[in-house]
Amino acid sequence: MAPDHRSLDRAFRITVGLKGLDGILEVIGGLVLLFVSPDSISHFIRFLTAHELAQDPNDFIARHLLHSASQLTHSSTVYGGIYLLSHGVAKVVLVVLVLKDKLWAYPWMIGLIAVFIAYQVYRLTYKVSFGLIVLTLFDMLVIWLTWREYRIKRTALHQARS
Repeated sequence: MAPDHRSLDRAFRITVGLKGLDGILEVIGGLVLLFVSPDSISHFIRFLTAHELAQDPNDFIARHLLHSASQLTHSSTVYGGIYLLSHGVAKVVLVVLVLKDKLWAYPWMIGLIAVFIAYQVYRLTYKVSFGLIVLTLFDMLVIWLTWREYRIKRTALHQARS
């Protein structure tokens, strides 16, 4: 295998692995939102940001976290929990199947990420966010690497059958 192929294969495994890690974090976040009360979350955020705000009362991130936590309601945490849990489980399952070389899972992974990209682009039309732009570009890279890997594996399978 040529060095550039090995590098791209490694990049594929790393980016897909990061998607799996993201999925695991989404599952954890979803479970927290479903099973921890909004008041408890708000209290925890106040505890986490207290030291930073004591040093810098205008800290952007800490103030943003506090504001977001104060806006939580039971219905918003249930919606957020279900949203994160469903996304996270779908990502984790597809990442595991792709990393186990289940050929049929590659197009599903590409489709799922494409839906995420469409939603992210939709959100970017309302408010431009550097983080969301970076995530969207990363997702595009994951799709390209997954498509490339899928084509290679599908071609090898067809050649092996011939």
